Amino acid sequence: MSLTTQAAPLLNRLIASSVAIANQAGKIIRDVMKKGELGIVEKEHANDLQTEADRAAQQCIIGSLAKQFPKIKIIGEEEDEPERESCGWTLDVNNLPSVAMSCPPHLLALKEEEVVVWVDPLDGTSEYTQAFQCWFSGHQGVCKQLGLECQSLLDHVTVLIGIATGGKAIGGIIHQPYYNYKNPGGELGRTIWGVVDGGLGGLVVAKPPKEKMIVTTTRSHSSSTVNDAIAAVKPDEVLRVGGAGHKVMLLLEGLAHAYVFASPGCKKWDTCAPQAVLEAAGGIMTDIKGEQIPYHANVPHRNSTGVLATAIADEHSKISQMIPQHVKDNLKA
Repeated sequence: MSLTTQAAPLLNRLIASSVAIANQAGKIIRDVMKKGELGIVEKEHANDLQTEADRAAQQCIIGSLAKQFPKIKIIGEEEDEPERESCGWTLDVNNLPSVAMSCPPHLLALKEEEVVVWVDPLDGTSEYTQAFQCWFSGHQGVCKQLGLECQSLLDHVTVLIGIATGGKAIGGIIHQPYYNYKNPGGELGRTIWGVVDGGLGGLVVAKPPKEKMIVTTTRSHSSSTVNDAIAAVKPDEVLRVGGAGHKVMLLLEGLAHAYVFASPGCKKWDTCAPQAVLEAAGGIMTDIKGEQIPYHANVPHRNSTGVLATAIADEHSKISQMIPQHVKDNLKA
């Protein structure tokens, strides 16, 4: 069935369109980096940054989605009431990417008015700016001497488009703008999409190792509560990285068993898309107490009770029970 016809289910058309739009947003992010000027401004504090790439990518995503689906509710990170203006790029609805998904039966009659889309145009802004500053300031030579690779921070950067209805995450797109950057001359970027009970595309899911427990968590928002939660899980290894999208990608690629974040530091636009993709792949994401994260249009944007995600669904309950009660009590809804 052609995705360009109104006969195709709304969710199918929305996923295919979002894949194309995320690809374009990734190009915008790379182009801003190439210019050598990020246009950085502070938002709430010095570690909460916004760049020209954040702003331009969001305008592209929201403007393109709103033009194609004018009745959906869109909530973007960079503005409370995001502009639905054209970004100078036009989505070609006659040449959408092939998305081999099955629309779940209960969503076949889904209407635009019932959809909430949560957009993080550049998840991992801190890592994006740090990689830029390192590279363009000439520090890359020092990093290499120290055995570091400033470009590796670009692994943390993703574009996130999450689709929800009835308060639940049902579909998501995770785009990695710098995927394949270690292959000179290779095509940059990769897009992963997922629909809960409807399919997954863009990668082959790998299982984490059985012989040890690997946990991924925040790179920049550590606290005693976060550390107590991690310690209780008794990991053999802890991967402290940026971006919720990147952390879930570690789960999908079999590089970590669990994403443990006992803090109110992330927002709905950070988790909606990763949750849908993870659950399409057989994982689970909840808050740190094991309760569902709501994605209604009018809910508070902050995930005040943290995040707990596992690559394997059967492991989620076990790990949830290991989180100390005082950690759960410290996080108030």
